[in-house]
Amino acid sequence: MDERSINSLREALKFSPDNIALRQHFAEILLEAGRMDEAIREFTELVKLRPDTPSRLALARAFFTKGDFATCNVILEAMISEEHREGGIFLLHAKALLKENNLGDAISAYKKALELDPKLQDEELDKELRIPTTLARQDEDDDLFTEAESGWIEKPDTRFNDVGGMDSVKKEISLKIIRPLQHPELYKAYGKKTGGGILLYGPPGCGKTFLARATAGEVSARFINVRLNDILDMWIGSSEKNLHELFELARRNTPCVLFIDEIDALGASRSDMKQSSGRHLINQFLQELDGIENNNEGILILGATNAPWHLDPAFRRPGRFDRIIFVPPPDEAAREGILRLKLEGRPAEEIDYRQLARKMEHYSGADIEAVIDIAIEQKLEAAFDDGVPKPISTNDLLQAARKHRPSTQEWFGAAKNFALFANDSGLYDDILTHLKIKK
Repeated sequence: MDERSINSLREALKFSPDNIALRQHFAEILLEAGRMDEAIREFTELVKLRPDTPSRLALARAFFTKGDFATCNVILEAMISEEHREGGIFLLHAKALLKENNLGDAISAYKKALELDPKLQDEELDKELRIPTTLARQDEDDDLFTEAESGWIEKPDTRFNDVGGMDSVKKEISLKIIRPLQHPELYKAYGKKTGGGILLYGPPGCGKTFLARATAGEVSARFINVRLNDILDMWIGSSEKNLHELFELARRNTPCVLFIDEIDALGASRSDMKQSSGRHLINQFLQELDGIENNNEGILILGATNAPWHLDPAFRRPGRFDRIIFVPPPDEAAREGILRLKLEGRPAEEIDYRQLARKMEHYSGADIEAVIDIAIEQKLEAAFDDGVPKPISTNDLLQAARKHRPSTQEWFGAAKNFALFANDSGLYDDILTHLKIKK
């Protein structure tokens, strides 16, 4: 609207200052024109004339649009304290809290908004908050999830047969996780609960996440993959709330495999924590693992770490991560399987997978993928000349392997010291066995 029209509306209000509809229209016009301070003045007058929910919410929205999120939240919190139950109040509150980086309270507000009105689902909030408890609404068909749920919950079709090698690792997981779910009556007879925790440790890039996903697939369980950044928050108390929400999501979707990656960063020793907030988060995690206030029956907790020696010893007590499994680099059969999988569908000659697998001893799955990428880059350079894709050969991959050394060697250098000199309980004997070192 042009300046003349705005002035006309202002003059009209002088003759009819108590005209609520006219004042609201004028305030909205000013807001659309980007004249924030004027719009806020008019919305403030509107609230004086009509202090109802729509007017106060409109004023809060004006402050939000201006970027004054603190004032917006003050207005909304006053409305919430008066037990206003409109979902739109909580939705705007969640957005304003998110703008102030208060993720924990933003999650709670968004959760309340969706409880009051599921149609208020917001794409930006779903993306930024990835709020788990709002995703716990299940359809009548257990295999169907809402669009928002798909960001958190999976129903993997990967099985142990898809994981090459690692027979001893799969056997341990089977005894701890799969058998209890397949024979719950036997465990119940002995007074044992199904569920619990297993800690997977080993060099990075060796398939710990893939193995966890296959574990969920073996028992047709739901799978939640959590990284440290999904939990940590700069605001004191928010990280604990995030962690609790994730466990609540798992509890509502049993049987469920809750996979927590980078757990060494989350579970660093409390004695090393200089800030009390870090200790509070660890204590919250231990409380969730124990399931004292909540039932963890049917929740299978898998943690992954590259540095188990940095974990707080309390994590390894019975009922928590009481079984620790070493996940070594893929053996020859597994390396061959990874090569076949990663080269599937790519232009290639007849590949000697067995020769390549033998030559790539100590290579992690991530290393093998890096070797293939190097070989592809070389072929792309040649293909740019005539635009015709050139097939990858065994020799191309062997040459690429010479350019990329296995990343696991550095990890074993550090792990060897812990296995030799900080291994009184025999926790790291598997590392020594893998390295063929006698104790």
